[in-house]
Amino acid sequence: MYIWQHFKTITHHKLLVMRYCFRIGLYRQGLAHDLSKYSFTEFSRGCRYWQGNRSPNNAEREDTGVSLSWLHHKGRNKHHFEYWIDYGIGCDTIIKGVPMPRKYVAEMIMDRISASRTYLGKNYTDSAPYEYYRKGKEHLWFVHEQTKEQLEFLLRMLAEKGEKKTLRYIKDTFLKER
Repeated sequence: MYIWQHFKTITHHKLLVMRYCFRIGLYRQGLAHDLSKYSFTEFSRGCRYWQGNRSPNNAEREDTGVSLSWLHHKGRNKHHFEYWIDYGIGCDTIIKGVPMPRKYVAEMIMDRISASRTYLGKNYTDSAPYEYYRKGKEHLWFVHEQTKEQLEFLLRMLAEKGEKKTLRYIKDTFLKER
């Protein structure tokens, strides 16, 4: 069990997201971000599967075939596109993604920047969150097209124009558009 290590990792990540959310004006979301990681369901599994260089959810999934921590987490945190899934009516899939509100897309960007910074440390670059997204992009068939377009646009902007310009755009333009 890696209690202290896991606590430090998730707290470091949470504080980074909070700082980024504050910079774009999402104060309430910054304060509330990932509080479920401190619940028994998520924290106990995180301590057991902590590795320090990637999410413990992946290790739990590899060990048991399912991540109960992730199922708990994504059902309580609106900044994950997996939260925004519903039954499909009149479509060729049983489930389908629904559009995410922009404030949660913005929080997801802050989450991805912070996760990349947490796990990559000094090897972080502004293109790292976009590269991570691109690796798994073909598996995102269930994400609503609008959400995918917004996510990809903002991550590409981060990679090409940098953090400062991207955060300014999110705060001054993206969050104000309807």
